[in-house]
Amino acid sequence: MSEAFMMVILIQTKPGQSKEQIAAYTKLAPLVRAESGCLQYDMHGVDSDENKFVLVEKWASKAALAAHDAMPYMVEADALSPGFRTGPATVLFLGPVIA
Repeated sequence: MSEAFMMVILIQTKPGQSKEQIAAYTKLAPLVRAESGCLQYDMHGVDSDENKFVLVEKWASKAALAAHDAMPYMVEADALSPGFRTGPATVLFLGPVIA
C-alpha cells in the first residue's frame, strides 16, 4: 500500500484570463474532492500577480492520483486549459524534510 503524498501545481494564465482558471477550478473542485482518494484540493491566488495560481493537492496514494487523472472531467479540463494558460502547469511532488 502506498503512502499519502502532497503535490503543488504552479499555474500561469494568459493576461486577462484568470477568471477562466477560477471558473475551471470552481467547476472541478467539488468533483475532485468527492473522489475517494482525494484528501485535499485547494487553489490559491498569488497576491502579487492575478495570473498566477497555486493548487495544493493531497492524495491517499499514487493509484488514487492515477484514477483522478483518468476521470472524464479531468481529461476535458486538461484539453481546455491551453485556451487560457500560458503553458503546461509545473507539478511539484512534495516529500518529507529530513533533518
